[in-house]
Amino acid sequence: MLTVDELMTREVITLEADAALAQVDDLLKRHHIRHLPVVQGRKLVGLVSHRDLIRALARQSAQKKMQPFSVKEVMTREVETVEPHVSAREAIDRLLENRFGCLPVVDEGGHLLGIVTESDFLRLARRLLEERERRWAGLEPPASSGY
Repeated sequence: MLTVDELMTREVITLEADAALAQVDDLLKRHHIRHLPVVQGRKLVGLVSHRDLIRALARQSAQKKMQPFSVKEVMTREVETVEPHVSAREAIDRLLENRFGCLPVVDEGGHLLGIVTESDFLRLARRLLEERERRWAGLEPPASSGY
């Protein structure tokens, strides 16, 4: 059984809840990512995404005040997480059912260990397709069944 532990990104870019929203934009662009776990020490306390950033900027424009937001004002606090021993299939089901782009990976104490994203599963799918193509390369097509 393939587990989340085997697929997750371990070196995760994170921020503290008091960080300015401008820092979110900088980190998302610089690292070409869409999700930033928010931590206090090593403990996961929230998640801020590219979508959260857009929503915050739209809200700021509507208020016509240029008061800067902090991460804690826009982050999602109730974050669905997964533990590293969970099967890849279960993690995929959670992403699909909830239309999430990622699942932070935490230990029993809620400490961030990594993150598993849609991109991680696309890389897995590509690897499996490549393996399948290599197995079938050079083989004769299945014999006709006469139908």
